[in-house]
Amino acid sequence: MSLPSLGWNARFEESFTEHRTRGWVPARVAREDRTRYVVLDESGARPAELAGRLRHEARTRADVPAVGDWVAVRPGAASPAIIEAVLPRASAFVRKDVGDAAIEQVVAANVDTVFLVSGLDLDYNPRRIERYLAAAWESGAEPVVVLNKADLDPDREARVAEVELLAPGAAVLAVSALEGDGIASLQPWLQPGRTVALLGSSGVGKSTLVNALLGEERLATGAVREDDSRGRHTTTHRELVVLPGGALLLDTPGMRALELWGDEDSVDGAFPEIASLAEGCRFRDCRHESEPGCAVLAAEADGTLAADRLASWRKLQREAHWLATRVDARARAAEEAKWKAIHKSMRDHPKADRWKK
Repeated sequence: MSLPSLGWNARFEESFTEHRTRGWVPARVAREDRTRYVVLDESGARPAELAGRLRHEARTRADVPAVGDWVAVRPGAASPAIIEAVLPRASAFVRKDVGDAAIEQVVAANVDTVFLVSGLDLDYNPRRIERYLAAAWESGAEPVVVLNKADLDPDREARVAEVELLAPGAAVLAVSALEGDGIASLQPWLQPGRTVALLGSSGVGKSTLVNALLGEERLATGAVREDDSRGRHTTTHRELVVLPGGALLLDTPGMRALELWGDEDSVDGAFPEIASLAEGCRFRDCRHESEPGCAVLAAEADGTLAADRLASWRKLQREAHWLATRVDARARAAEEAKWKAIHKSMRDHPKADRWKK
């Protein structure tokens, strides 16, 4: 197993220069289970854990390794291996962590392509696809929409055409992982040394798709409810696996919800037609609500822009604005706490009384 076969390139080599001077070696995170990891290097797979310093210095969850990350590992025969540093990410699919706190969670790192999997069954939801696309474009990876369970939709060509309107700039493919139909259409993105992440909600058939790409029943699959086609999590952890053709596949558990982690500009990236129309608005800061001379509202009125498309844009923009407000407040609180601790430390210093004289 060579480093290039795991996705290593000149960019990572350049960022690893300082770590080599310390005698550390590169490895890639293949699995994460809370504080325990499995990493891949030229010798194969081995368990790993964070160095105490790295764990102590991590300010948020985004500062610790995620599946797909390249890390610097202390060499030696010790088991588990010790992860000393995380290399800068070339791309990262990030979401807001579940809960009210404004905390980011890295779902997949250093991914070249994101397969956004949606089922063509009762759980088909165009608005959810738009949400995933917004996060994918922000990640820096290339999004590809994979409409799975095509065998359940007699009019799948119409579905593909509908999603293509929602996903300008992204390929849209219909497949049936269960029957193996259309799987070959994914091959252009499954090249040796390239990393593809599978993302989607529960029940869309990602585990079945992984098994189809592996050519074996390696992952457990589960049935979905008949009333809404929602399924249980059959994948319980994120894992990077090497496909027979040499591509790397990063499988993730199905997400019940995807809350965006990005600013309002990142939302615009998933709605390029609205951003283009906005250039014709009378006011540069137009919010496309009720302003006079709004080109976006005019397009909605004459049917050029679908009303539900604009409604979806507004919803995601509000979410991004709320997140930005929470993140700014959290950053201010952290800065105030830091300086409060510094001032307290200075007051409590043994020489503080002498400095006052």
